Amino acid sequence: MSEKICLFVRFLKDPDSTERISGMKHGTVRSTAPRPLWVAAGFLALIGVAVALRRAVHVVPIVLHGYRPPALAANARLAQLNALDDIFAHHPVLTLIHIVPGMLFMILGPLQFSAAIRARYPRWHRWSGRVFVASGLVIGVSALVMSFGMPAIGGVNQAAATTLFGAFFLFALSKGLWHIRRSEITLHREWMIRAFSIGLAVATIRPIIGVFFATSSLSGLTPHEFFGIAFWIGFVLHLIAAETWIRSTAEARISATLSTIAP
Repeated sequence: MSEKICLFVRFLKDPDSTERISGMKHGTVRSTAPRPLWVAAGFLALIGVAVALRRAVHVVPIVLHGYRPPALAANARLAQLNALDDIFAHHPVLTLIHIVPGMLFMILGPLQFSAAIRARYPRWHRWSGRVFVASGLVIGVSALVMSFGMPAIGGVNQAAATTLFGAFFLFALSKGLWHIRRSEITLHREWMIRAFSIGLAVATIRPIIGVFFATSSLSGLTPHEFFGIAFWIGFVLHLIAAETWIRSTAEARISATLSTIAP
């Protein structure tokens, strides 16, 4: 009994220590997200890669051959989309610096949080994790540069959202890196979930903007008015999803540990 009490005290002080103990006794304790979150994360990662590829196809010719003004659009809605593309066309190198590591981030992100991959291929997890973090740092810094150096369609409202959550994204990545260097696995995982969720938000923001575009004839909102709103909605939803992910898996980990020390 005294051994179990000591084990419970160790859990309160260091959740990672008892997670390792319960893993040795009952197999690996998997901190997996609920299936709907996994499906959503994978789907959004695909959207993110598709958006980045489309943007790359648009700006690479500009880097190679120079800028050309877009052709006149046939209708007002297409003109608005062309205006969005034209903003990135004026900053093609900065755009590529942002989206190329963005594709790596989207591809590696879901794999980093797979318990099966972590257990079977720990060395690959560590090396791909380094690429994931390095890509994230480039994304975060370039996003802040773009927030201040490029005009935002949504004006100050959009710039405020990208600046605030871009800074939080870099903070979360730094915290995740700090904790893994101190072998604090649980805290590392929680902060990396937050970073990945915020990075993934750009994929959710696209469909939200699409809804605003589709309903603009009814709402009367212009891109200048709804872009900022879409960014705030996307980032906040993803922050909520991250905390839900962390809470649900933490409860599973605690239950597994308590079952280990139960009489």
